[in-house]
Amino acid sequence: MEISFIGAGNLAWHLAPALENAGHQINEVYSRRQQSARQLVGILYDAHLQPDLNFADSSSELFILAVPDDSIEAICTEMVLPENAILVHTSGSKPLSILQQFVEVYSDVPVRTGVFYALQTFSKGQPLLEFEQIPLCIEASDKATEEQLVQLGQQVSTIVYLVNSAERKVLHLAAIFACNFANHLLALAKDLTDAENLEFDLLKPLIAETFRKALSAAHPAEVQTGPARRGDQTIMVAHAEYLAAHQPQWLPIYRLLSESIERRYRE
Repeated sequence: MEISFIGAGNLAWHLAPALENAGHQINEVYSRRQQSARQLVGILYDAHLQPDLNFADSSSELFILAVPDDSIEAICTEMVLPENAILVHTSGSKPLSILQQFVEVYSDVPVRTGVFYALQTFSKGQPLLEFEQIPLCIEASDKATEEQLVQLGQQVSTIVYLVNSAERKVLHLAAIFACNFANHLLALAKDLTDAENLEFDLLKPLIAETFRKALSAAHPAEVQTGPARRGDQTIMVAHAEYLAAHQPQWLPIYRLLSESIERRYRE
């Protein structure tokens, strides 16, 4: 399949090479930040920089919107696609219906729509991720497009699911808790150790074992530990006093999470 990318950020940096490695041709890369597009083109085989959003003469069959959610409509207002092209977004939270509406309003030619959502955290400039074990969530405006996107997904990943917009929204929310919030808590732990000139590395074996147990258990709640799990008020009061004196902005987070853990194990 011949493919073009609109957006050259974190996801595109990993997905475009994965598609090329599966035998597909990346024709064009467009980004409002030309330097980002130039960098992505530089790691691809035969792609070229697309100067604007007029793809009318492109031979690509699939156009991948790898842009922030808030940019999708603005892109659609300017984009010109070949007739019967497939346009997909890669958002975890935006419904397919939104993209369909934009196409109906802004496109002068028939365009099929879909979702190609990779359930993973991506960072540009990091070593390329192996897509084989990255779940891909597929949705499409019609059965034929769905089949094409599923086939494409199966060529880069062994984990491909049909997921509708409502289901994908819940998955995305769960991912926020599992990924973004968990990482933020690790960042707070690093700040705490740094503030006292302690080595964050001392926590790394604990962090690794925590995630190993959580991923191995039937339910992460089965392997919960700590003072809130035990209901140890003495320790939690001491922790709260330290935070109140040294990092008061984090005290509400500590209390909220501790109360949530306590409620789960009181029930």
